[in-house]
Amino acid sequence: MTYQQTIDYLFTRLPMFSRIGAAAYKADLTNTIKLCDALNNPQEKFKTIHVAGTNGKGSVSHMLASILQTAGLKTGLYTSPHLKDFRERIKVNGEMINEKFVIDFTEKINPLIEKIEPSFFEITVAMAFDYFAEQKVDIAIIETGLGGRLDSTNIIIPELSVITNIGWDHMNLLGDSLEKIALEKAGIIKMAVPVVIGETIPETNPIFEQVAKEKNAPLSIATQKRQVLDWKWEKNILIAEVAEEHHTDHKVYHLDLPGIYQTKNLLTVLEACSQLQQKGWPIDDKIINHGLKHAKKNTGLHGRWEIIHHSPMVVMDVAHNVDGIRQLVQQSELTEHRELHIIIGMVKDKDIDQVLALLPKRATYYFTKAQIPRALPEDELMEKAKKTELKGYAFPEVNQALEFALRHSHPDDLIIICGSVFLVGEVNTSIH
Repeated sequence: MTYQQTIDYLFTRLPMFSRIGAAAYKADLTNTIKLCDALNNPQEKFKTIHVAGTNGKGSVSHMLASILQTAGLKTGLYTSPHLKDFRERIKVNGEMINEKFVIDFTEKINPLIEKIEPSFFEITVAMAFDYFAEQKVDIAIIETGLGGRLDSTNIIIPELSVITNIGWDHMNLLGDSLEKIALEKAGIIKMAVPVVIGETIPETNPIFEQVAKEKNAPLSIATQKRQVLDWKWEKNILIAEVAEEHHTDHKVYHLDLPGIYQTKNLLTVLEACSQLQQKGWPIDDKIINHGLKHAKKNTGLHGRWEIIHHSPMVVMDVAHNVDGIRQLVQQSELTEHRELHIIIGMVKDKDIDQVLALLPKRATYYFTKAQIPRALPEDELMEKAKKTELKGYAFPEVNQALEFALRHSHPDDLIIICGSVFLVGEVNTSIH
């Protein structure tokens, strides 16, 4: 098979959550264990850091990967979903997995695919582990897909577990309360393995404390260790001044991910680095600062307050749930602009009404959809939006919406594209 035939096979043959939703979610680890057994358990051949959470886990994973890369460590990075190219999911030192490995792996595992019928995600997890073992990485950052306890990635025993935060997302699969969602995410906490919690809320704190205690896992909460005293933007670099407990001098960090919400992720990353230092990993302040300043460049992260055009400013952001959209709205308020234009498309299983209720009334909307079965049709999204007094136009495809918005905006306006990772992935970023 060619690379394209291999990818088509993986996308069409295997149930894919990103396309069809809950029907593709396998709520146990049986298939992943069978796949990895057949591959001689590659996940046992390298060190890992496991990252879960409702929002921020992608950014945190990329920042940590950049820091470890800067430290001279051969660093694997497994994230999902991808924006443009399947190979974005599996990287070593910022380089995507090569096409030949994808072809060879799929051919090698094909008889087992036919036999056990795994999901797309289960296959990609096994592929990542196999690739990292073959590449002899020193350490790999492994981002969970959904939840934690029953996530396919949860067969590793990591050096460190990280849970960024808990919010409302995937309630149909993870539970209808923040406590239930927290319990699922806490499933990545392993016996005697330190765990860092990014943000906590009163509902979830006791859950993390209880599970960490049961597993004898040292627990640290990032926001209790440090706080961001001040921040500013300079040429798309976020500069944050951070105070640490028991330290009188403040530290300044430069981050090439400019969203204000990255200040929360920064604290999580700093505490994760502190825990890794205690375990003997070679990362000092200089390495941390350099890794943060070049996180995007080192790892190829896209879609986080990513500016793709000026005059008017066009920003892509993968925010797609209540917490993510709330932070995006805050960011838009802090960004100078004349008029606000929001291009939005969502998938059917999100909390759409709650998201729409958070969006500003004083904006022009362009309702659209990603080209996947899970996407909510643009006219249905527009009808729902009318109930919250959001007005605008409907377009069957995101680039049509963007062209229209560009034609009808002033050079000092702000255009935001958001609501779905898949929608952002379909944007043609070479705008003229």
